[in-house]
Amino acid sequence: MSAIRNNPAKHRFELAIEGSEEPAAAYYQIEGDRLTLTHTEVPQPFSGLGIGSELARGVFDVIRASGRKAILRCSFMGGFYARHPEYSDIVVG
Repeated sequence: MSAIRNNPAKHRFELAIEGSEEPAAAYYQIEGDRLTLTHTEVPQPFSGLGIGSELARGVFDVIRASGRKAILRCSFMGGFYARHPEYSDIVVG
């Protein structure tokens, strides 16, 4: 698994994709000790390859390690969470 990179200047977490100049990205807003995940993007040529799920797992792990909580306003992240209830300790709202 590749490392998730936080890019605060663009308000997103990034996952580099081999063969792509654009990373997969999960956009967020910070509200106190909570990160609201608002949108997820995977470059179209890489859609359906599990990259979004790899990104989501990495983002949830980074949020857990930071001690923050996640608010899911992104339908992709919500769907991932529905299939992975092991992250219920960090998801609120």
